[in-house]
Amino acid sequence: MTEQPAEPSDIETVEERAYRREDWYAEEIVARRFVRCEFHELDFTEGVTRGTTFTDCVFGNVQFNASRHVDSAFTGCVFTRCNLFDAEFTGCKLMGSRFRECDLRPLRVVGGDWSFVDLHGADLRGVTFHGVRLREADLAAANCAGAVFADADLSGAELHEVDFTRAELRGSDLSALDPVHAKLARAIVSPDQATVLVRSLGMHVRG
Repeated sequence: MTEQPAEPSDIETVEERAYRREDWYAEEIVARRFVRCEFHELDFTEGVTRGTTFTDCVFGNVQFNASRHVDSAFTGCVFTRCNLFDAEFTGCKLMGSRFRECDLRPLRVVGGDWSFVDLHGADLRGVTFHGVRLREADLAAANCAGAVFADADLSGAELHEVDFTRAELRGSDLSALDPVHAKLARAIVSPDQATVLVRSLGMHVRG
């Protein structure tokens, strides 16, 4: 599966193909396109994707341990019982993707667009989202204790009953956060964010 960089016109497209029980350990997938494909019980440990797109694909029981993804896209995809231990996404797009019963710790995300992603009820303790667009993402009931959401765009996100205990939230848009229906003990916020949260409680801030 190891690929060499390709010109846009030379990108190989694979459609509606199923991959099952294959060993892709430490493989590097560069500049490929997968559409409506299925990946089941694959070992992609320490694998790398660069400039590769997955559209409306299904991932079931895939091992993404210590994998690295750079400028790749997983849009409208479904991840079920996948292991993303120590995985890293840099400048990637995961718009509209859903995660179900996945091991997401520790996970590091730098930049990119994760808008509309479904992480409802996910265990995100200690994960890092830095400079990530998470508009209208579903983080309801997610356990984000000790996580880092730095300079993240959480506008319109579903944050009902989210656990941000001890979370680093500075620089993020918290306009969608209702502090009455979230756990915020020892969370770290900036003075401006504190003002937004106080106002959301109906209180007036005066000098």
